[in-house]
Amino acid sequence: MDIISEKVRALLENSSWIRRMFEEGIELKKKHGADKVCDFSLGNPDLPPPPEVVEGLKELSSIAGQPFSFGYMPNAGFGWALQKLALYLTREQETQLGENDLALCCGAAGAMNILLKTIINPGDEIICIAPYFVEYGSYVDNYGGALKPVLSSAADFSLDLSALEKAIKPETKGVILNSPNNPTGQVYGREELTELAGILRRKSREYGHPVFLISDEPYRFLVYDGAEVPALLPLYEYAVVLGSFSKNLSLPGERIGYIALAPQMPGKESLRSGLVLCNRILGFVNPTVVGQYLLKHALGKTVDLGVYAARRKAMAEVLSEAGYKFFMPRGAFYFFPQAPGGDDTKFVRRLASELVLAVPGSGFGLPGFFRLAFCVQEEEIRRSLPGFKRARAACE
Repeated sequence: MDIISEKVRALLENSSWIRRMFEEGIELKKKHGADKVCDFSLGNPDLPPPPEVVEGLKELSSIAGQPFSFGYMPNAGFGWALQKLALYLTREQETQLGENDLALCCGAAGAMNILLKTIINPGDEIICIAPYFVEYGSYVDNYGGALKPVLSSAADFSLDLSALEKAIKPETKGVILNSPNNPTGQVYGREELTELAGILRRKSREYGHPVFLISDEPYRFLVYDGAEVPALLPLYEYAVVLGSFSKNLSLPGERIGYIALAPQMPGKESLRSGLVLCNRILGFVNPTVVGQYLLKHALGKTVDLGVYAARRKAMAEVLSEAGYKFFMPRGAFYFFPQAPGGDDTKFVRRLASELVLAVPGSGFGLPGFFRLAFCVQEEEIRRSLPGFKRARAACE
């Protein structure tokens, strides 16, 4: 007799390829030694947080016994934290934001769930760009919606605006963008985002309800070669930006993120009230106290971006020397090369036999490719070269 739901049982059987490969890596490291395995499976930042994070922790430790509490606060976060975030995002998003345009949340994943809970009616569709972060499907399904992937441009993973426009139907409630993108590293440009905003504006008028543009931006800080991540909130009145500090401050375990609403959004007050309510009833209740105090010190700071740039260069050199075809990522810390032989799951298994761990593109909605997370030591990247060469030779 099974004691879990059919839906959860199906999810377990088709569990995330990312976690599956990460867990396989743990076993391989036990068997062969951690220094023998090259693990590019999980986007888990390994850099230390900026010094300002440490300063914030020191301040917290020094005020024990003083007027300080880990107790509840308003569900959207402390007022002072929202004010500080509003000043920061006003500059980043190139539009004036106040604390009533924002809510602090338990990471970007919490922010996404809170937003989807607030806007989805059963049967609504949410469009995303393939390849995509696989858990978007579960997030949308949590609230009775359906995820509808639309393929990006085959040439460089940019937006296929024609395909997007055709995919938007009366039941479409929103479009999720992720830029810089996980897994491709593409950064969407201002011109294509402006055109997309125009499409959504026309569709919103045609269908008599807003089609939200939801921008998932945990990698906004991490771009290369002068690439620009355009400010989205000024481009479209139904734009929503989700962010976190997991990557730029190396705080993935602290779970602190935010939702920012376009200040010109019609009905914004109602949406924000819904977000605050859903933060509570989904069980998040409020963002972490420690995370908010760390932002007080570290907002606007980042880890050493030069380290990621050097690792990107190293990974590109390894893949080029090993004979792989790939798009040079413009942001984030992922490569998404073509799988030799075309069968991505077979190739990733072969790669694992060489003690090199990757994630098949099937896990991101685009077979025929595989993802590499280069947030590891440069030495580990470079010693993967022989394994990449042998795996390619075996599969072509």
